[in-house]
Amino acid sequence: MSAEGGTKAIVAALVANTGIAISKFVAAGITGSASMLAEGVHSVADASNQVLLLIGGKASRKAASPAHPFGYGRERYIYAFIVSIVLFSIGGVYALYEGYHKWHERGHGAELEWPQVAVIVLLVAIVLESFSLRTAVIESNAVRGKQTWTQFIKGSRSPELPVILLEDIGALVGLILALIGVSLSWITGDILFDALGTFSIGVLLVLIAVVLAIEIRSMLIGESATLEDIDAIKTAINDGEGDTLIHLKTLHVGPDELLVAAKVGIGESATGEQVASQIDAAEARIRAAVPKATIIYIEPDIPRTGA
Repeated sequence: MSAEGGTKAIVAALVANTGIAISKFVAAGITGSASMLAEGVHSVADASNQVLLLIGGKASRKAASPAHPFGYGRERYIYAFIVSIVLFSIGGVYALYEGYHKWHERGHGAELEWPQVAVIVLLVAIVLESFSLRTAVIESNAVRGKQTWTQFIKGSRSPELPVILLEDIGALVGLILALIGVSLSWITGDILFDALGTFSIGVLLVLIAVVLAIEIRSMLIGESATLEDIDAIKTAINDGEGDTLIHLKTLHVGPDELLVAAKVGIGESATGEQVASQIDAAEARIRAAVPKATIIYIEPDIPRTGA
């Protein structure tokens, strides 16, 4: 469900950002607004990011190979990490540069032309971006459960929905900042406000990129199952007749693929056939409780102190 929902949210954001980017560049060319130009570059960065996420999703579905026996699930993490870099380098840094450049033009006769065009484009973009964010929220709610939004973004093992959520929120806030800057410059005739709006957009994008980079770095290093999944796995193992969990380790080899390694206590008198049967039954219970547990290794042992 997370992969399906993530793809739907990505496509919705890609369509919205492509149309928005074109309109922003047209408006920037007409008005000379730095905010509009920065927002146009921001939308291009966002659209590029969504293409990268789609590529990562496709690459992650490649079959396992001798060189990569656990498959290519982490491709999604790699492309999501690249997204955070693109958002920082293209969107954030460019907006900071453009804001600084526009601020230096102040007092040299620079002014906005046809600012009403920029205002109309920004208002339309806000509506379109709101629909994109709504799609991301709906798809996230389908997998978020009872988590708060902060817990969902920090605890998600699937990168696409948190990335799209933060991108869409950043885009919407950026549009509002641009609208405020352009409107104030239109009212006062001072492009300082346009420059400040552009600079604010840059700071916003850099902050979002840093948050994304930190969260996805954790995924790349390798995260365990969620607490809920760990509890479900422990219960599944201990529910077996004569089975006692000694210790458990889990690792996400991809957003929807979980490796489970457990040492399980078996009765001292159990035969080899009984041990094999108990392990098979434990694996079946684990998969039934946590379907994403696709790779399971269970080591039988005799329960003892210090095991």
